[in-house]
Amino acid sequence: MFKFLKGVVGGSGTGPKDLPYNIGEPYPSAWGSWTHQRGTSKEDGSSVSIFSLSGSSSQDGHLAAGRNGVKRLRTVRHPNILSFLHSSEAEISDGSTMKHTIYIVTEPVMPLSEKIKELNLTGTQRDEYFAWGLHQISKAVSFLNNDCKLVHGNVCLASVVVTPTLDWKLHAFDVLSEFDGNSEASNSAMLQYEWLIGSQYKPMELVKSDWGSIRKSPPWAIDSWGLGCLIYELFSGMKLSKTEELRNTSFIPKSLLPDYQRLLSSTPSRRLNPLKLIDNSEYFHNKLVETIQFMEILNLKDSVEKDSFFRKLPNLAEQLPRQIVLKKLLPLLSSALEFGSAAAPALTALLKMGSWLSTEEFNIKVLPTIVKLFASNDRAIRVALLQHIDQFGESLSSQIVDEQVFPHVANGFADTSAFLRELTLKSMLVLAPKLSQRTISGSLLKYLSKLQVDEEPAIRTNTTILLGNIASYLNEATRKRVLINAFTVRALRDTFSPARAAGIMALSATISYYDMAEISTRILPNIVVLTSDPDGDVRTKAFQAIDQFLLIAKQHHEKLITGDTNETAGTGVPSIAGNASLLGWAMSSLTLKGKASEHGSLASANATTTPDLTTSNPSSDTASSAVNISDQPRPSSPTSTDGGWGEADSGLLQEDHDTDKEGWDDIEPLEEQKPPSLASIQAAQQRPVVHQKSQNTSFSQPKTAATRTSKAGDEDDLWGPVAVPAPRTVPHIVNVQPAAPKEDDGLWGSIAVAPPKTTSRPLKTKASAALDDSDPWAAIAAPPPTTKAKPLSLGRGRGTKPASARLGAQRIDRNSSGS
Repeated sequence: MFKFLKGVVGGSGTGPKDLPYNIGEPYPSAWGSWTHQRGTSKEDGSSVSIFSLSGSSSQDGHLAAGRNGVKRLRTVRHPNILSFLHSSEAEISDGSTMKHTIYIVTEPVMPLSEKIKELNLTGTQRDEYFAWGLHQISKAVSFLNNDCKLVHGNVCLASVVVTPTLDWKLHAFDVLSEFDGNSEASNSAMLQYEWLIGSQYKPMELVKSDWGSIRKSPPWAIDSWGLGCLIYELFSGMKLSKTEELRNTSFIPKSLLPDYQRLLSSTPSRRLNPLKLIDNSEYFHNKLVETIQFMEILNLKDSVEKDSFFRKLPNLAEQLPRQIVLKKLLPLLSSALEFGSAAAPALTALLKMGSWLSTEEFNIKVLPTIVKLFASNDRAIRVALLQHIDQFGESLSSQIVDEQVFPHVANGFADTSAFLRELTLKSMLVLAPKLSQRTISGSLLKYLSKLQVDEEPAIRTNTTILLGNIASYLNEATRKRVLINAFTVRALRDTFSPARAAGIMALSATISYYDMAEISTRILPNIVVLTSDPDGDVRTKAFQAIDQFLLIAKQHHEKLITGDTNETAGTGVPSIAGNASLLGWAMSSLTLKGKASEHGSLASANATTTPDLTTSNPSSDTASSAVNISDQPRPSSPTSTDGGWGEADSGLLQEDHDTDKEGWDDIEPLEEQKPPSLASIQAAQQRPVVHQKSQNTSFSQPKTAATRTSKAGDEDDLWGPVAVPAPRTVPHIVNVQPAAPKEDDGLWGSIAVAPPKTTSRPLKTKASAALDDSDPWAAIAAPPPTTKAKPLSLGRGRGTKPASARLGAQRIDRNSSGS
């Protein structure tokens, strides 16, 4: 209220004080005696058009006709008729005289003649745009004549204006009047103000003032003649100066010429109805008109028609006038997508059109629609957004990505569709640099932790590579907590060979983030194992990575000798082949679908010489059995999920994110188990083991020997409970010989290769160790053999002497006697 009063008191400076609009610069041309000026709203600054008409007195004939035009424009509403906003009449002082002025405020438009000059269209594009404009004006005239029984009276180039979206609209309603052929009255507005119509635009019956003939004519007779005048002025590029010029048809397109001649028929009753002009004319059947018409009635089309139309639209848009596409089709398409009437393929057309805009225009006209689409529940829309995110991702601000885009995109990480999970993962290459550290640590890394154990091998592979690519956006504490665990504990032990290769590549690409202690104790030991990988590409990358990390170790050694300790791990180290194209490799392999045969290639290779084995986990009260993986289906989780990536802030995640072990921090390096000592081996040898027929027979060792740990200074064992079972090369459990004193006890001593099959003397052990009360097998152990020793491979247990040859015979006799 106060803002309105302020406008009334202060005025606009150049207009009436009660007009809530600022009047700007005038256009060079306008209809009749009106002045067409630019303007803005005082309230919100939006653009408007202001038409003004002045007279010396309130009884001036032009002002009387102008009041008729204001009344008609206020009451007649149609999409192709100028939209009325406000009107005012004021008495303004002009020096020593007072002038009465009428103001009409409408939507922002400009004269058609000015817009044609601005567009500067030629050839087919000009004809298509003129066809669309004439189509709109014909609809407006048909609405007035056929539906409202009104006569405009002065349809011409000056009575048409153009909106910012390049739509043509009819105005200049000063002479507009009702048409009643049965009335003999002669006081209608058309009769009163016919002198305002230029003589060159008057049909012959109006020039002669033959009102009887006019009343007997159809209501469209006068306006059909005006449409003919408009067509001539459009294609000739000149203002009509006299009626005889209408006979020059050299400018008129051939497809429009028959209708043009019927519009200008000398007999009023034979003139073409504007409604039939729209429906029957071949001229209006072109790509631009049909495309815009389809978009305007999109809600009436079925899904098949929509899908077919939007798939053709990107190529079709290249053939249409560029300015019309950007100012007319693009807003229609954005609105259709935003309100759900357009199909997913429309997004491709929207981005294609948006690529023709400047960055500022794209951010204003296209980006808001895209941001709203991320909240869509339509899976097809979500897929289309993720597939094209590289085209608009750079235009998204960090705040919009973090607050509006990522929360919706993150739903794709847990989607049941593997294809959508892949696209969501791929989109992080664009979105991750714009995320805050809180979102990365508290949300993104937990999602990636789950994807690294996804059932799809391609997703696991690319999750590893994504981590390598976004490592630079993690803070130092997060990198220390996540990278090595993710690349070694998860990736290097994956059953899918490209995933193992990706782990090596990721370690090499992030080499600058590791110190020497991590390289020597946590990275190199895990990579060395892969030098015997069944896959050749993995072995090649492993050797290359080893050379790279060893070069760092040598540089570190040299700097320690010289006393220079201020080195960086990755300084001066050339990257291995393929690291430079790490991002491209990830993108190309996103569509890779792992097969069961490929997924289990490593397992099959190891299983050829690996027997079934059950071991006791020193850090757990439960034992985990490792069955022959070549005979089992591929597990749902290819790598261990006992551990995670980190204790990130769980406040951003809901549901089961707080309970599942998803981070990498839970995969803390375990204490390295000390190799079995000689005493342990001797104690084990004196306890014979009875073979079971089942292939899954298990054996247990005393916990006192299994729970021994290394010294406090030893490095933690990264493999721990999530390690892949070690290669086993003998088909059954064998006796273990004590290691030679000159060699260190290895981690693999308990499952070492069997000794040569030759007669050997058993180890001498103490008698007190022959029977252990804690040994569950002691009660059923066979008596010590007394015959000549035979090869160990033929023995039945681990006694101090080989098995007796008569043991089997006695058992047979006992069985036979029992029967």
